[in-house]
Amino acid sequence: MKTILIILGVIFVAFLIFQAYFMYAQKDIEMHQYKTVKTIDDIEIRKYESALFTSIKLQTSDYDKAGTEGFNALGGYIFGNNETKENIAMTSPVNMSLEDSVTMQFMVPKQYNKEDLPKPNQSNIEFKQMPEKTVAAISFGGWADKEKIEKYKSLLKETLDKNSISYTNKFSFLGYNAPFEVFNRKNEVIVELK
Repeated sequence: MKTILIILGVIFVAFLIFQAYFMYAQKDIEMHQYKTVKTIDDIEIRKYESALFTSIKLQTSDYDKAGTEGFNALGGYIFGNNETKENIAMTSPVNMSLEDSVTMQFMVPKQYNKEDLPKPNQSNIEFKQMPEKTVAAISFGGWADKEKIEKYKSLLKETLDKNSISYTNKFSFLGYNAPFEVFNRKNEVIVELK
C-alpha cells in the first residue's frame, strides 16, 4: 500500500511539473495582437491588426473531427512537414471558423512574410493575409466542445442584439491552450462586426 501511495505521489508531482512547464512556456508564444475598444457585459469589442495565417479548409462542421484533422495538418506543417523540413514557432490562438465547412488557421509569426515560408507538403494548406477587423468576443474556460461553443455563440448574439450592435455571420472559435494543458484554459467565440 505504501509503495502505491509513493508511486501515485510521484505521478502527481510529475503531472504538476508538466503543467507548470506548459503554463510558463505559454508566455513566450506570439499572440494575434488586438486593442480592446469597449467592454459590454461579458463581451469585448476588439480591433485586430492585419496578419498572415496558415490555413486549411476542412470538409466537415463537426468540431472534434475538424479540430483533430486541422491541427494534425497545420501542426504537422509548422513542426517540419514542409518542403525544407523547417520548424516554425507556434502562435496563439488557433482559429476555427464556425461554418458548414470549417477553416482552421494558425497565425504566422511576424518574422515571416508569405514568400519566406517553406512550401507545405500538403496541397490544401494555404497562406492568407487577413485584413484588420473589428470583432466581438466572449471568453470561457475549461475544455471546449460543440455544446459549449454553441452556448457561448448564443450568449454573444444575445448581448449584441440587446445592445443593437450589428454583426456578420462570420463566427469563429479561438483556442488558446494545448489539449493536454489542464489549468488556466481559455477559449473564445468571436464574430466580425459590420
